[in-house]
Amino acid sequence: MRDGRYAVVIVDDHALFSQGLALLLESRAGDTFVVAGSTTAGEEAVPLVGREAADIAIVDLALPPLGGVETIRRITAAYPRTRILALSGTEDLGLATAALRAGATGFLAKSADPEVLVAPLLTIVAGVRVLPTDLLDALLATGDREGGEVVERLDEREVQLWALLARGLETSEIARTVLVSERTAKRMIASLLHRLGAANRVEAAALAGRYGLLDDPRPHSR
Repeated sequence: MRDGRYAVVIVDDHALFSQGLALLLESRAGDTFVVAGSTTAGEEAVPLVGREAADIAIVDLALPPLGGVETIRRITAAYPRTRILALSGTEDLGLATAALRAGATGFLAKSADPEVLVAPLLTIVAGVRVLPTDLLDALLATGDREGGEVVERLDEREVQLWALLARGLETSEIARTVLVSERTAKRMIASLLHRLGAANRVEAAALAGRYGLLDDPRPHSR
């Protein structure tokens, strides 16, 4: 953060869109966000995020020639703490899902009024993920695994951890809840995602919803 504000970088090949979004954020939420920089090239995104210590990266999925999904993947690999909002000018749910699998924290249609971007950014920094309803439905409908089989192969603590992830808790909150250090919590989360076959927390949350994990207030009870 910079002077108590979240540092945002914009990765979009349309410079005018980036400039307009920067002006909008500064005028509507300048006390919360500061646009630290922007680039029109996906190859420059990782250095930009690192140089500006960005808390949030806004990435256009139609980003030539590297592509938005690959750009997101590289940012996530280099700076996993940076939250990423993916934008798309199309309604291609497959592309949106790929962005989430690559590590995006949220997804919005770029065709929407730019002013609607302010609230989702506030939501993301509050630790809540942003997904349109149709995309969430698509995620819940994917995969061919049976929920009972998934839950049964996890032990009680792993199921509890899965439920906490699905409810949007941050790593520090999970650590306090399960009474471990934050470093240990990170290792537990990484192990759980691997066992679930989930690329990230969004996918794990979608699986939890599909399998009814959130319907039970104590899903880890056996």
